[in-house]
Amino acid sequence: MQWLVTSWYSPSPIRWLLAPLSALYFGIIWLRKQLYNIGLFKQVTLAAPVIIVGNITVGGTGKTPTVIWLAQQLKQAGFQPGIISRGYGGQASYYPFMVSPDSLASEVGDEPLLLSQRTQCPVVIGPNRAEVGQYLLDNTNCNIIISDDGLQHYALQRDIELIVVDGQRLFGNGYCLPAGPLREPLSRLKGSEFIIYNGDVQLNKYTLTLHQTDAVNLLDASIRKPLSEFKQSVHAVAAIGNPQRFFTQLNQQGLTLIEHPFADHHPLQSDELNFNDDLAILMTEKDAVKCQHLANTNMWVVPVESSISGDLEQHLLNKLAGLNSHG
Repeated sequence: MQWLVTSWYSPSPIRWLLAPLSALYFGIIWLRKQLYNIGLFKQVTLAAPVIIVGNITVGGTGKTPTVIWLAQQLKQAGFQPGIISRGYGGQASYYPFMVSPDSLASEVGDEPLLLSQRTQCPVVIGPNRAEVGQYLLDNTNCNIIISDDGLQHYALQRDIELIVVDGQRLFGNGYCLPAGPLREPLSRLKGSEFIIYNGDVQLNKYTLTLHQTDAVNLLDASIRKPLSEFKQSVHAVAAIGNPQRFFTQLNQQGLTLIEHPFADHHPLQSDELNFNDDLAILMTEKDAVKCQHLANTNMWVVPVESSISGDLEQHLLNKLAGLNSHG
């Protein structure tokens, strides 16, 4: 399906062929939203504030590092955040399912496992976000809920939405699925208080910046190595929504790459990481949680630290304080 994704971000006659389907898709999501607005479809309100971190496009925009950043900020402010997620790519035997840092990515999905490891917050997965959120409240001391994705899951009432936009690819051709990458029309952004652009976009209020840190050996996490010390070519592996972003960041660090892009959430196998040479293999954190059982001394994970401009943390805390004063 890569040809379809390519058509979203470059001129292509395919969009005209798919435009009628996009119109049908738009009609369905508009009607669904109206049914929630008038109360015919019911929303569930949980006994804790809910913050949605989502996007209006298909593919990676930077939701996971934003969730990690948000959990850290809320902890520092004295909250006890918990995280809910669909658990895409996982095959848990039942739901809701509580994720732990030593869960298997094949069971819970790569993103929830990474979130559990990086935030040390309770993480629960399942397809019904309202049910998952209630389970989180019933079984942990969580007092605020972060939903990883779920912007379009209107059955769960939300108090705050953080919409993350890929600052490089933006909204593609501006069409809804399948002619374009939009899950919802661009009008969805109107009135949205917190829109975060991942990357260098001019004149936006909030910008997410990802800083790559020292590489960590996948076999022995006590071994760290500055990226500048990888003098020869390296294999760069990325099974994320936008692999090119990872490759570009490594290029900017002066590395010479042999690029290996895969589809988002792709379950990497040992033969896909066997390149018949002794060159180092660099991968994202999201991919590393799927490859722990395949680890050898040549494999390195490149962690990222997130920062968001525009005093977003203070604006969020002010918003939460306003919710409490009205609650």
